Amino acid sequence: MIRHSLVIPAYNEAALLPRLLRTVAVARDRYAGGADAVEVIVADNDSTDATPEIAKEAGCRVAHVAKRTIAAARNGGARVAQGEIVSFVDADSQIHPETFNAIDAAMARGDVVGGATGVDLERWSPGIAATWLVLMPLALVAGMDTGVVFCRRCDFDAVGGFDEERRYAEDVAFQWALKSLGRRRGQRFMRLKGVKAITSTRKFDRHGDWHYFTMILPRAIPGLIDKAKGADLAQEYWYTDRR
Repeated sequence: MIRHSLVIPAYNEAALLPRLLRTVAVARDRYAGGADAVEVIVADNDSTDATPEIAKEAGCRVAHVAKRTIAAARNGGARVAQGEIVSFVDADSQIHPETFNAIDAAMARGDVVGGATGVDLERWSPGIAATWLVLMPLALVAGMDTGVVFCRRCDFDAVGGFDEERRYAEDVAFQWALKSLGRRRGQRFMRLKGVKAITSTRKFDRHGDWHYFTMILPRAIPGLIDKAKGADLAQEYWYTDRR
């Protein structure tokens, strides 16, 4: 019986997907419920490289999602998920060996609606550290996080999954909806300890270590008001073919 469904949204991720899948294989082997209780779904968002073939060769289920938004890819993977618990991780990440055991322990609690593992970055610099110091307090105040984000499948359905009209920040909106659902039941969104995923710094590698201050913040806030500006930023930053 499948307990966990791990969904990996992926568009042209042939370079980094194998690294993630190796860490997932270790975590499955370490899972107390047995590796067969964890299914891995790669939600292929119309890739033009070898992403789907790599996923199939690694034993993953592949869900083809034609609509080119990250939210649609996440939802497309979740639609075919068979597990009681559904979780999501980006293809450029690496997960902790105890990920599924830690999620199980959290979901065994009646006061938890879902949660996230948090992340460490694969490299640091003054610019990256400054970005971290700006973003982390916001995450702490909001009670949200990133990394491997998880919840019960029934609660994923209850909040309607990810908003496919959002080209970015769909994960923030999803967590907010999940937190609201939990609040009505007296449940909380749990930030796990000791099982952080490692996320790549490829956006910093491409745009520069200070780009949150020179590019994202100056353009993202006006983009919340002007949808056209927001769409331009999303296309350049999240949806370009350049990886």
